[in-house]
Amino acid sequence: MSDQKQSTRDGFGVGLLELAASNPKVVGLCADLTESTRMQGFADKYPERFIQVGVAEQNMVGVAAGLALAGKIPFAASYAAFQPANSWGVIRTSVTYSNLNVKLVSSHAGLATGPDGATHQSLEDVSLMRVLPKMTVIVPADFEEARKAVHAAAAHKGPVYLQVSRSITDPITKVDSPFQIGKSSRLLEGDDITFISSGPIIANVLAAASKLVEIGIRARVINMATIKPLDVAVIREALFQTKMIITVEDQQRIGGLGSAVCEVAACIATEKTVHRVGVDDTFGESGSPDDLFKKYHLDAESIFTKTHELLAKVS
Repeated sequence: MSDQKQSTRDGFGVGLLELAASNPKVVGLCADLTESTRMQGFADKYPERFIQVGVAEQNMVGVAAGLALAGKIPFAASYAAFQPANSWGVIRTSVTYSNLNVKLVSSHAGLATGPDGATHQSLEDVSLMRVLPKMTVIVPADFEEARKAVHAAAAHKGPVYLQVSRSITDPITKVDSPFQIGKSSRLLEGDDITFISSGPIIANVLAAASKLVEIGIRARVINMATIKPLDVAVIREALFQTKMIITVEDQQRIGGLGSAVCEVAACIATEKTVHRVGVDDTFGESGSPDDLFKKYHLDAESIFTKTHELLAKVS
């Protein structure tokens, strides 16, 4: 593990530069927000392969679709509140309907966006993208995983949605750990409960798991970086090997990772339950990420308390 704190958007920026150096088909597009999405480094180094469309997310997706038809591998970046929120219909018709090789990268998702407030805290983008046929959805946990996810997205033939964050976090994954679309990674071993999470919020899950150990509860922590397609085998194992699954996401509880895990669990013959921790059918607000996580019960202490309460009911 690197000991340097960085964000997943930083990992995207570095990964894109690495990829572009070895693959001339890679092109970049941005809807005004080059610095905030970490597309600026690519724009500076490869100006002939970069298109600044301005505040026009729908147009950007259309241009990306055209570039994909011309044999390019376009990476189109914006904020998650604008892409897919403002461009979902174009993504559906111009990208996924034709299964085009477009890579959509969206930053500033979730309550982790902090003081930008509810209008910019996208809590619905995972559910919006997960429902689209042929769309792959990736939410990396840290800088290193985001960097690797860029390479994996480019190698994958078809549309990909990569959600990244402005949150600067400690490393969660190892530098030498492989990243494969559709495969999860186990961050912590345990046989009492299983946490399944994705994105930088996993740091809070790991902190909660450490507190649970102090009272004799051993939690398994799964990093489900690919939300579509899910690692079904790992979910099955968790249902049969631990007492319950608790999903944790910096998104709405409806339609995202938790819902996806529940869909899998519903098809498996077991009496074990899945409990979803996330934003409960409401919008966010301005504040520091730590304060918002506490208010919306996504901080380590709230996750710890919720888990303890749930286990007490099945003991």
